[in-house]
Amino acid sequence: MNAMIFAAGLGSRLKPYTNNKPKALVALAGKTLLQRAIEKLKSLGVDRIVINVHHFADLIEDFLKENHNFGVDIRVSDERGELLETGGGLKKARELFIPNAPVLIYNVDILSSIDLNELIQQHESSNALVSMVMRNRESSRYLYFNQDKQLTGWKNCKTGETKVARPDMEKSEPLAFSGIHMVNPKLFDLIVEEGKFSIIDLYLRLAKTEKMIAFEDQSELWFDLGKPAQLLKAEGIVKNLE
Repeated sequence: MNAMIFAAGLGSRLKPYTNNKPKALVALAGKTLLQRAIEKLKSLGVDRIVINVHHFADLIEDFLKENHNFGVDIRVSDERGELLETGGGLKKARELFIPNAPVLIYNVDILSSIDLNELIQQHESSNALVSMVMRNRESSRYLYFNQDKQLTGWKNCKTGETKVARPDMEKSEPLAFSGIHMVNPKLFDLIVEEGKFSIIDLYLRLAKTEKMIAFEDQSELWFDLGKPAQLLKAEGIVKNLE
């Protein structure tokens, strides 16, 4: 099984921590966010991890070398030339993955106690093209899923912008995306988008005809560490746990 850590972002929301380093190398309770993500995926037994880089890419490469890739088969997808967003980043990384194996995607700024084995089991048994980890929490943007847990649409609650993937969106449940998702390798042959593009927009396009489902995560701990206040809050919780 493959995994991909999205680590190429500019980390603008996390300033001043990212003034001289990438978001991936910001520390949380003594460990960088990247190390925490790698260790979680390593404990799962993934066969290969691909990490995309752009902002302070050299520092991430040096960090991996210094730590001997944490004993994992790690490949770097270089986006120094152009930041490709989530969809473009996944597409560019295609040739670095073990062929014909699923890909577990994990945002580097996510801290979660989710049991990823449960996600893998549901994904495999459902024959879904994509399984997205969703939570019932407050957010400014929601993805909508019907009674079959099928993706039906997206809405930005601040602007009112709506993207409908299926006609039953208005009867569907709004859930917040957790930054963790698993994709069947068949997805790559369905990507027609070029350059930089959002993976959510790709999923919404494919949801019209493909099985794109929610995995509802009710685990105790989940943090988006993209802002200083969230990082500080998580720091205290993690120190108590560890």
